[in-house]
Amino acid sequence: MDVFFGEWLNLLLRWAHMVVGIGWIGTSFYFMALDYTLLKREKMNPGVLGTSWQVHGGGFYHVEKYTVAPPALPDVLHWFKWEAYLTWVTGFGLLIVQYYVHADAFLIDPAVMPIEPWQAIAISIGSLAAGWFVYDGICRSKIGENPVLLALTVFALILLAAVLYTKVFSGRGAFIHVGALIGTIMAVNVFGVIIPNQKKMIAQMIAGREPEARFGEIGKQRSVHNNYLTLPVLLMMVSQHYPFLFTHPQSWLVVALILVSGGLIRHVLNRVEAADDFNSYGWAVPVAAIVLMSAIYVTAPQSSGASAGPPVSDAQALEISQKHCVSCHAKAPIHPAFKEPPKNMPLETVRELKRYSTQIYMQTVQNRAMPLGNQTGMTDEERAALGRWVRGAR
Repeated sequence: MDVFFGEWLNLLLRWAHMVVGIGWIGTSFYFMALDYTLLKREKMNPGVLGTSWQVHGGGFYHVEKYTVAPPALPDVLHWFKWEAYLTWVTGFGLLIVQYYVHADAFLIDPAVMPIEPWQAIAISIGSLAAGWFVYDGICRSKIGENPVLLALTVFALILLAAVLYTKVFSGRGAFIHVGALIGTIMAVNVFGVIIPNQKKMIAQMIAGREPEARFGEIGKQRSVHNNYLTLPVLLMMVSQHYPFLFTHPQSWLVVALILVSGGLIRHVLNRVEAADDFNSYGWAVPVAAIVLMSAIYVTAPQSSGASAGPPVSDAQALEISQKHCVSCHAKAPIHPAFKEPPKNMPLETVRELKRYSTQIYMQTVQNRAMPLGNQTGMTDEERAALGRWVRGAR
């Protein structure tokens, strides 16, 4: 694929992913908030669980929620599903364009596991499918009847996946796959459980039977899971812009902290929507703050050893750059994934190296995120030498 058109495809998919993702997240947040604002009133239609008066955009809305279903189906029934489906489709498209097409650069790190691109892609697809089936099996088991135990088990499942991914993929590839796994679970919850269960209830009503409440209860359980997983998965998806997250030696620990903090923040927002007494959920605020501070502490830069050793000359720094950087960071890159230098940062001259020395230090010495997948085999000694040159050049 031509690099220019590949970049446009990447951009359009990313744009579409953001648009439909915002729509999906918006409806998820809205309906959770709606559930929490339902009130029982003196006069309600038969079978109504609660009602909510709302105001928005200069208009007033009166919403009713039935305990199971209304006595008869309305002429028009609005569904909220395509946003979820398209979020997954566009996300998987991005996975293909960014990670499968350029598996050598973004997905594979020979120092982690020397595998072929087709093997990495097969592991990726297989793990996403397997993760869903394991999650679904857990929810349908006896564990699913205990919300706390279920939450802990799903948390453990995601952490196990994070550990396994770090044993197979590059740090970048591992972290994005944790997000992709969570996103797959959320999307298939809608496609494979929530919508089919609603259709079963409608079919029962059309057949003149009382719809079974358990279908709605199961759908609600998966909807709540999606709601609490939303904030963590959003951070996972933007993690590629912040290498200090995925280059950590124990990035699974970073995943754990993101899951806990994101879930707690979402819990606080849900309880605020429900107008609960702050004393009943206020504990989650300091705990979330402590977890976030722990994440900052864990990902704080460690001593790189760049200061120990002889001074490094401009010529030596340029030699390292020529060997490991300019295949991508050149005005005319020879790397097949790029037509222009990433972030418009050519590193072909000493002047350019000095101009971008801070970024070089962060990405190459401190975070070790570059070269991509360490395809050129940059050694620890070369990273340390480059770090000493940067320190001397400042």
